Amino acid sequence: MKIFIKNMVCHRCVMAVRKELEKLNLGIKSITLGEVELQKKPSEKQITILSKRLTDLGFEILDNQKQKQIEKIKTLLIQQVQSGEIKEHFSITEFLSKSMNRDYSYLSRLFSEVEGITLEQYFILQKIEKVKELLIYGEKNTTEISYLLGYSSVAHLSAQFKKITGFTPSGFKKIGGHRKFLDEVKT
Repeated sequence: MKIFIKNMVCHRCVMAVRKELEKLNLGIKSITLGEVELQKKPSEKQITILSKRLTDLGFEILDNQKQKQIEKIKTLLIQQVQSGEIKEHFSITEFLSKSMNRDYSYLSRLFSEVEGITLEQYFILQKIEKVKELLIYGEKNTTEISYLLGYSSVAHLSAQFKKITGFTPSGFKKIGGHRKFLDEVKT
């Protein structure tokens, strides 16, 4: 039995959800970002308790098919950005169509309708949050960051970063800017 969970965006989220599942003695077959597969179907009481505990932690069990697809899209895009291995000519269209086995125009329309933002805008916002992370921790310079995240140049990265944050990457670093939680990235 599969359960889809909203707001699972990192490995710590997986650990937190796993801990709650184990507390309820729900046999876990597998657990990944946004999705849990259990060995057997839980009782309604177990689902209610799990739902309450997960909500307290900032997660949500999804029961709507459209919402499940949206979360899968978000998870795929977040994983792609977090991998730091985006090629310069990365195509969201090809990536999502292939990964979701669905027509991109359907996915794009669904995402925009439900989230109020385009897939491309969401992907850019995720990339900007990754840039912030790398700048804050001083792990990479802007040339390395632009390469890792598929920007054609440092100028392109800087222009996009300034458009979204109001700061250049170096200005952001100087003021000691901060990041958003990945599940809050929308505007």
